[in-house]
Amino acid sequence: MKKLLTCLILVISTISSYAMVGNLHDKQDTTEVIDLTIRGFDMRMTDPSQALKYADRALTLAKKLGYERGKAGALRLRGLAESYLGHSEKAIESYSFALDAYKNVSDVLGEVRIYLNISSLYQNVDYDQCISYLDSAMYLYNSRRLNNKSILASIYLNYGNVYQLQKSYTKSFLNYNKSYDIIKQLGESDLLGVVLTNLGIVESITGQPEKAKKYLYEALKTAKEHEYNQLIAQISLTLASIYTEEDDFDNAEKSLNEGKAYAELVKNENILHLYRMDSYMLELKRKNYEKALRRLQEIYRIDSVRFKARNSAELSLFQANYRKDKLSQEKNAMLMRQKYDRNKFIGTIVLASCLIIVIFLLINNVKRKAETNKMLTELNAEISTQKDNLDKINHYLEEIIDDRTKDLQLKNKKLSDYSSHLSHQVRGPIATLKGLMNLEQEGLVSQEECIQLMIKCVSEIDDKILDMSDMLHNPERSNLS
Repeated sequence: MKKLLTCLILVISTISSYAMVGNLHDKQDTTEVIDLTIRGFDMRMTDPSQALKYADRALTLAKKLGYERGKAGALRLRGLAESYLGHSEKAIESYSFALDAYKNVSDVLGEVRIYLNISSLYQNVDYDQCISYLDSAMYLYNSRRLNNKSILASIYLNYGNVYQLQKSYTKSFLNYNKSYDIIKQLGESDLLGVVLTNLGIVESITGQPEKAKKYLYEALKTAKEHEYNQLIAQISLTLASIYTEEDDFDNAEKSLNEGKAYAELVKNENILHLYRMDSYMLELKRKNYEKALRRLQEIYRIDSVRFKARNSAELSLFQANYRKDKLSQEKNAMLMRQKYDRNKFIGTIVLASCLIIVIFLLINNVKRKAETNKMLTELNAEISTQKDNLDKINHYLEEIIDDRTKDLQLKNKKLSDYSSHLSHQVRGPIATLKGLMNLEQEGLVSQEECIQLMIKCVSEIDDKILDMSDMLHNPERSNLS
């Protein structure tokens, strides 16, 4: 009996030891997930491609461990990285899965963050949808009495952004200042750089370039100190626009070159497209029409209008597909449960239901394809219209250049003719003056007579100069006689 009891105690001790070791390994692994997510989050504004790699590693490990909270954080990081890379459709995919994961673990703060992130994607696409997500974030924050000042500052910041895009600058200033006051207290450098940049943009739009530059210089200093490459690119773009408006072309070009380098570093196609637009405006303001035309042709090839429309369509289409897939998964799960609980009659009904669903989905798919073809036709028509407009602009610019070239050639010829005529007309009186001076020195003519003749020569020179001046300023006198 004692031997049996001793063996039982040893077995229990061994099992307990393995359980403790397993828990220790799990804790270490979950810590690694958190560490990877934090490191990726720190890289999101410096190198979003690297942040995406950290997110994928954290997500893979979290799925392996069944660590739902870590999975949610990794998915949110993935959405942020895709967003900074300009991949809106991939970003919203990650955000949608992250939102479900946060709901599964009852993380309200995580839900608020996701609503904020999604609202940022809609800022340039759909203002109403953007404000709707912001309202959801604010409602959750207030209703659950969350106490996270950083989140509150981000909500105000996003409200300021969308009101700025709607040109409601008073509301925009109000929300930016609320955000700035909170961020200043918290000392968060990333949000501080963003809110200072946005304040500078609004000041620039409302005609306060000096105030704008003050905010932007401070934001640029913060961004460079913390190597926020994407933020540096955005600030440099705004500064270049201000310098261009002030005809400070050297500083404008310097800011454009510096910002473009940072935009290429973070590989954000949206910001690079804005740099192409500002480069065109700079060359146009400089009156370098040939370079401006090349920039315009490059912009046309990229087709910003098509990009925006396509981006909006992809966001809407992906959300629709996501909702459809989710509903389909839930329905399939329900059918699987019914399969084991119901008899053959219920199974027949389920099969018939599945056939109806397939037919319904096929009909929807046909309708969706028809709508897509219609949209593509409209886009092609719009592109054709833009091409015609660009051809007209090119033709108009060529005419302007030809007219100005001919005008300059005529003016140059007229100046050359007038110069020759003036030289010929004035040389005679001057030669007479020189001769009189020589005669007077040799005593061949009296001083009084010499003075009278010199006065006559000077008067003659003066008359000829006045006559030439009249010819130069009087377009009706085209002859040199």
